[in-house]
Parts: sequence; structure tokens; C-alpha cells
Amino acid sequence: MKKLQMVDLQTQYEFIREQVDSSVLEIFKKGTFINGPSVKEFQSQLEDYLNVKHVIPCANGTDALQIALMSLDLKPGDEIITSNFTFAATVEVIALLKLKPVLVDIEEDTFNINCDEIIKAITTKTKAIIPVHLFGQVANMDKVMEIAKSNNLFVIEDNAQAIGAVYNSNKKSGTIGHLGTTSFFPSKNLGCFGDGGAIFTENDDLAHTIRGIVNHGMYKRYHHDVVGVNSRLDSVQAAVLKAKLPLLDQYNERRKKASILYTSNFRDNKNLITPIVKGNSQSHVFHQYTLRVLNGKRDELSKFLNDHKIPHGIYYPIPLHKQKAYIDREHKNWFKKLLNNTKDYNDEDFKVSIMMSKQVISLPMHSELDEEQINFISQKVNQFFKDLDS
Repeated sequence: MKKLQMVDLQTQYEFIREQVDSSVLEIFKKGTFINGPSVKEFQSQLEDYLNVKHVIPCANGTDALQIALMSLDLKPGDEIITSNFTFAATVEVIALLKLKPVLVDIEEDTFNINCDEIIKAITTKTKAIIPVHLFGQVANMDKVMEIAKSNNLFVIEDNAQAIGAVYNSNKKSGTIGHLGTTSFFPSKNLGCFGDGGAIFTENDDLAHTIRGIVNHGMYKRYHHDVVGVNSRLDSVQAAVLKAKLPLLDQYNERRKKASILYTSNFRDNKNLITPIVKGNSQSHVFHQYTLRVLNGKRDELSKFLNDHKIPHGIYYPIPLHKQKAYIDREHKNWFKKLLNNTKDYNDEDFKVSIMMSKQVISLPMHSELDEEQINFISQKVNQFFKDLDS
């Protein structure tokens, strides 16, 4: 059996080695490291793949979120509603821009933002919603967009984990809201060999603003029309992504196939809840295969897997409302002053997030997983629970 890995980038590379190596060598020969032809070619190809008018590449997925917010002409203290159960990047960019993060709880079955909680969180200062398509499953975007339209709010999709997913059989994730963002971190479904990201939009004016922001606010050299940052996808990473993009649907189908085998292997295990796919099978691209452990033994299972050298992850062990950056006294006093008395969060408002932080565990998931590996991992997980009962 091949070595078990959470993500097998080496095997993936072997399949595209010739194209990647030749493209990267050409960049080195010509010295076109920044904004070279490969960046423009990848941008155009991704626009075609997503069927979206504008793709603006940038340096990483966190920058993509921050730049998307910067393009909306928001003011300090404006409120942005987002999920309490996600990676910190989603909320840290809100704080860095002196906006006010408003965290809400998630759905129990999908791990995605709960639209009923969005409605309850809206105030006169709310300006935008950031739904996160967690673990590869698209959030309830019909409802999100309905809420946004009724309340004149922007929607920025955090699509870092779901690129290639199709919502309601017609639109790719990240192209439904006013803006979409993604990450090309190596472990993502479409990952480069370093950092990278992109922003998507159908809006010409937002696209124009964003193109200036990513390049120090310049449209013409040394003419700074907007406040910008330095956030560009380099040519080498674009060359890698160019090689991978035509294979993205194939990668995602392999992930789905792996998820089906995992779920079949766990069908008789009453201690687990396997991932639930809402809508059609195209709406989930399984960036992670995340189980819920119902008997309170998640951490013991984690130790058992470590003992058997089976990689896994716990995404996420601490909900955002309990992270030190937002609750310790010194920081919170500064944060309250900055954001005009930001809300004190109550655990009662985040029952599902807290429950998930104690239950979730993610097994190896990538496009190179084979049946032997999946069966071995599944057998060990099932063995753990059988040993508990014996």
C-alpha cells in the first residue's frame, strides 16, 4: 500500500510533471516572473471554466478576501456577517480593515452558515455577508442572495474550499454572489506549489477597482488612483495552475468517488455521522471528508489514528467566537473601542459550532487516494469503535 498522506501532492505532480517543468523552465529562461504570460493565460482559462466575466488573480486566498472587502468602499464599524465555524482568515480580514465581524452559527447537517441566523444578525450597519462553502459544499446561496437582495447587502463568497462545485446544476461556486474569492494553497482542490488566490465578479466596476488594488492602486505606472496592496499571483504558480485547471473536474470526481467508498464503509457504524450532500452531487467537491463522532471519543480516535500512523485533521477545534484574538481582555477592550462596542458573544448563540468543534474529524482526502488506502483507513476507524464495545 502507498504511504498514507492527508494530501498526496507528489503523485499528483508526477502526472503533470512534463508540462509543469517545461512551463516553469520557460519562465526562468525569459525572466517573466511577475505578471508574465502564464498569469494572463491562466486568468483567461479560469474565466472560461467558471463562466464568469472577470477573474483577478492575487497572492493568496486571505488577500483575496481582504481585497474583495476593500473594493466595496466600506467604513470603519460597518458590519460583516459570516460563519463562526471556519478558518480564521475569513474573520481576520474584517478586523484588519476596521470593520465589525458579526459571527453567526452554522447548520448542523452541512457545517455551512445558517441563513435563519443571518436574518437575526442584520442591523442598520450591516453591509455584507460572507458565506463560506466549508469542506467543499456550497452554502444555501439561494437563501443568502434572497436575504442580501431584501436588505441591500453585498455577498462575498469564501470559495477557498469548493472551487469546481456546481450549485443547483447551473452556476459554479464563487460566481453567485457579487464577489467570489478562492485560495490556491497547495492542498486545495486546485492548488499551486506555493501561495496564490483569486477574486471573481461579473461587475465591471468592482473588477476595475480590484485590478488597481492588487497592484498598489495603479492602473498606470506611478499613478496611484486607489489605496492598494502588493498582491500578485506570480508566473510560476500560474504555470502550475494552468497545468492543473483542465484536470480540476477529474480531481473533484475522484474526491467524490473516494467519499462514496468511505461512506459505504461506515454505513453500519452508529458512532459516526458521515457527510451529508445537499442538492445534487455536484454541489460538494469534498475538500475534506469530515466525520462527526457522536460518542464523545473524538480525541481518543485521533490518538488511535496517530498510533496507527493515519494522518487526519480536526477542522476546527475552536470556534471563532472563542479565539483569544477576540476574547482576551486587553485585545477586546481595544477591539470594542475600534469597532464601536462590538458584540459580546454568548455560547448559547453558537450551540452547533461548539458541538461540531468537539465532534469533527477529517480523514485523508485527495484525488490520488486509492481503494486499498480508503479501505485500510475505514477498517481502522471501525476497529476503534468495535474495540470500545468489546
